[in-house]
Formats: sequence, C-alpha cells, structure tokens
Amino acid sequence: MEPLPALLLESFNRNGRVNAALLDLLTPADLSLKDGPEGNGLGELLAHMAGFRRGWLVNISPAHAEHLSEIKDDADLDTLRAAFAAGDAAALAAVQDAVQEGRAFADPWNEGAYASHPAHFLQHTIVHDSHHRGQIMTLLRQSGRSREQMDALEEASWPIWRE
Repeated sequence: MEPLPALLLESFNRNGRVNAALLDLLTPADLSLKDGPEGNGLGELLAHMAGFRRGWLVNISPAHAEHLSEIKDDADLDTLRAAFAAGDAAALAAVQDAVQEGRAFADPWNEGAYASHPAHFLQHTIVHDSHHRGQIMTLLRQSGRSREQMDALEEASWPIWRE
C-alpha cells in the first residue's frame, strides 16, 4: 500500500487548526444560533462535525473509536474542542495503522468507502469540515456579525492555509 503523503498529513493538521481557530472565536451564545425554525443550529453543526469522526470510525475501525464519546447537540465549546482533538487523533491513528498494516478499512455498508486507500478518510474529513464551516460562517453573518467580526474570523483561518 502506498504510504501516507506528507502533504495530506499537513493538510489534515491544518484543518484541525482551522477548526480550533473557529472555536476560539465563538461565544457560548453563538452555539444557539439557528438558520430558521427547522434549520440547523450552530452548536448542532459543530457537534455533527466533531461526531463525524467517531461515527465513521465506529464502522470502519471500531478499535479507534472506543475511547471517543458521543457528542450531543448541546455540547459546550470546551467539550467540542476536546471532541475535535480526540477525533482527529483517532482518525489519524486509524489511517496510519491501516496503512502500516497494508489493509483497507472495513466496509460494513458495502459501498466501497475508502476502498482505494485509507487516507481518503482524512480527505473526506477535510471536505466535510470545510462544507460545514461554510454554513457556520453564513449563519454567523446572517445573525448580525459585523464586517469587522467576520474579517476577524477569516483572518484566524486563512493564514493557516497560506503558511
């Protein structure tokens, strides 16, 4: 099996740093913002993002999910920070172990998930997080954040990608 590309590992690490930068600029009140009566709340989006790692690992590499807690939609910022950190570490360990052992991940749904290389789980995580960060930024903008506040959010994340 082809080894993990250093650039992918760096990108995965940067994705985690962008998530942390976003969390550092949010307030507890931000977590209750919603995009409408039936829409997703900001806290729910973050819980979904953090829980994505555990949700997939339970199925593709259960041993790496054993120590991860289920994240509730009403989790506070500290809980979310810890869940992202633990989930990223578990995802990375699962991929590294699979590559080192020369095996693909389990495919309990028979849909070919990550069949060509376990590293695709890291790519999927980056894309998934990016999608939801866009929703979060839109929700913050729609909630009345000033241009300066929105600029501060962007200035916290874009330099990470430009290093």
